[in-house]
Amino acid sequence: MFDDGDVCVETDFWQNARLADRLPEDAAVQAASSATRMCQAGPSVGQRAADLGGELPWLLFGALALLLFSRMLKAVWLRGPFTEAVARRLSVLGWCVTVGTPLAGLIVGWSHSWLVGSMAPIVGSGPTVTGPMVLILAGLAAVIMGKIMREGVRMREDVEGTI
Repeated sequence: MFDDGDVCVETDFWQNARLADRLPEDAAVQAASSATRMCQAGPSVGQRAADLGGELPWLLFGALALLLFSRMLKAVWLRGPFTEAVARRLSVLGWCVTVGTPLAGLIVGWSHSWLVGSMAPIVGSGPTVTGPMVLILAGLAAVIMGKIMREGVRMREDVEGTI
């Protein structure tokens, strides 16, 4: 964030267009001929934060998901796979992935949109949700498997209680 380098952003707003005139950008912004890549020579703190907002949410989401996954694996290793703790941790991991994927994608989309709008104010694009949205299905599958495992644990406890 305190780097002295340029801040660059790519946009697909003008992907199929070749512009004869220059974009309505600031004097410090350099745009490629196809206008899909813009770089700001002396970015503001807000532009640096928006550039960081394009990477940081996915890194934090990945770190949190890996932490929850490692806790689940540790519970499997210590207590066995069919226990209440494993089922609960699998459900927590599933909800984290289900909610965290669109949330991180929305934050990245907002940051990207704001950065494009700050470099070419007239032509900024609206916020989009980026990232692999198929992870939402994987998260929901983990939540469902956690509930199935929880019922299996209860059934096993009932069988052990009657024997």
